[in-house]
Amino acid sequence: MRKQVPNIITSLNLLCGCIAILFAASGALVTAAVFVFLGIFFDFFDGLAARSLQAESKVGLELDSLADVVTSGVAPAVVMVQLLSEAFTGSYIEMESLLGDNTWNHSWAEWLPFIGLLIAVASAYRLAKFNVDTRQTDSFIGLPTPANALLLLSIPLILEYQATPALTSFLLQPWFLIVLTIISCVLLNAEIHLFALKFKTWGVKDNLLRYLFLVGSVVAIVFLHFLAIPIIIISYILLSLLLPKQ
Repeated sequence: MRKQVPNIITSLNLLCGCIAILFAASGALVTAAVFVFLGIFFDFFDGLAARSLQAESKVGLELDSLADVVTSGVAPAVVMVQLLSEAFTGSYIEMESLLGDNTWNHSWAEWLPFIGLLIAVASAYRLAKFNVDTRQTDSFIGLPTPANALLLLSIPLILEYQATPALTSFLLQPWFLIVLTIISCVLLNAEIHLFALKFKTWGVKDNLLRYLFLVGSVVAIVFLHFLAIPIIIISYILLSLLLPKQ
């Protein structure tokens, strides 16, 4: 049973991702974001649990990637589809009406939001590379899918709780969302080295950078709330680029 604990935690990540997709498809983007964040929380601890319990396994590695595809790949992609639909048409996609008798008579603006699904494709490809890339044992090459998911899921939270007319107009600008989608796909698979945030031990000496980054992130969230999330992700990328390759 002890060896199954990490897999149970990973499975909770997968379950959260499935629930998030259902909510995102129905237009409940804030609830979807909550479940994605909860899934990422479980993803943060499954590897640590595996190492602490000496329960690492090939099955666990594969299950972790499959869970991340759902929670940090498909769920954010569906959220982006809905955001693009809101930007282009003023409402979220309703599959029942889209797939009715006149499926192919809808305007291009109703189909273009599906470009957001490229995020799911790019995330799956990034995770497949991660599983076979021996260079990513102590660092990442390309933006990790959970970090990308946090960046994208911050948008509906900002729109819901911290929006101003100017900010709403900017975040729901169709071309901004399309460019963000493309940048997201590129960052996921770019050859940029980023320090890993997963802890192998709790020691300060081996994790000083991680602790400083996490403390700084908490402070930013306290003062900026959801607006802090994109700032944190951008800072993570810039800080990694300034550090020597690990």
